[in-house]
Amino acid sequence: MSFISLRHLSLLALMVLAGCSSQPEKVAPQRQPADVKAQISKLLPPKIADRQAWTNDIFAAFNSQELDPSVSNLCAVIAVTDQESNFSADANVSGLAKIAWGEIDRRAGKLHIPNFVVRTALRIPSPDGKSYTERLDNVRSEKELSAIFDDFINMVPMGQTLFGNLNPIHTGGPMQVSIAFAEAHAEDYPYPVEGSIRREVFTRRGGIYFGTMHLLGYPVSYSKPLYRFADFNAGWYASRNAAFQAAVAQLTGIRLALDGDLILYGSDQAGSTELAVRTLGKRLDMSDSAIRRALKKGNSIEFGETDLWNKVFALADKNAGKRQPREMLPGIRLESPKITRNLTTAWFAQRVDSRYQRCLSRAK
Repeated sequence: MSFISLRHLSLLALMVLAGCSSQPEKVAPQRQPADVKAQISKLLPPKIADRQAWTNDIFAAFNSQELDPSVSNLCAVIAVTDQESNFSADANVSGLAKIAWGEIDRRAGKLHIPNFVVRTALRIPSPDGKSYTERLDNVRSEKELSAIFDDFINMVPMGQTLFGNLNPIHTGGPMQVSIAFAEAHAEDYPYPVEGSIRREVFTRRGGIYFGTMHLLGYPVSYSKPLYRFADFNAGWYASRNAAFQAAVAQLTGIRLALDGDLILYGSDQAGSTELAVRTLGKRLDMSDSAIRRALKKGNSIEFGETDLWNKVFALADKNAGKRQPREMLPGIRLESPKITRNLTTAWFAQRVDSRYQRCLSRAK
């Protein structure tokens, strides 16, 4: 018998002799589904339509993804949904017809196709019997617009010419989640798929499922949910990576966009952040290839455990004479035809956080 086994037996004997004198570790009882649903219903904003349906879909998203239905986590999902859609699964978007026509005209102009040719092609009947022109002129929601583009791309040669196989509607549903994200994470989707994952995103259940995954389905060590809210808008780990970029900019004097993108994904070329880090190579005692290997982990939790992360912040802390932030709101301006004001990721995160705080107050 090994020494380790003998020691374990000795400890076991001491525990038996101690008997009831030691207190057992307390384990929190598992909450019943009815209790979790009651909690969700309490946390939802007052006067929303289909309260029970929203409750059920939020519960299903947490349950199927095995996420902790804590007040903080539930309020995070509720706050993002409230900010993005005011709890409307298929919200109307003001001026959407104008936006749609603008996108079509932009694509046509890029391909040097005269407008009258495009307008003529769109007068033909679509699968629902109405012409594409009529449907576009009366479109009210992104779900409707996405369906029009799907029909247009699949049924009309002009659609393939203008858009290929790429529907220009990239986000949707009550949490405005990326359709590409949903398609990439649909393996364990718990519902029967009606048509496509794209269409599921525009439903209440699908939008909540994939939005919850995008918000909470990755590990972080942030000090507060504010930075998750920023990541929801800018991409996983953007707030952590923006802090790294700020530290690199401080050390090198090179101005960097604090956008959380550490490399040019899909390219072998070095981006601005990678080039800036390379100038620190000798001080870090790291080669260009070692730096790139570390930066490629920028979309995972592991980047914060790399030698590159530790060495850069050791230098930055020493240079500044104090500990530098390990999290920071990314400096990204929001770009979308629907946005008419100068909005940023920081603005989005702070707006969601204010709704999150109101949700927490309802828990009391």
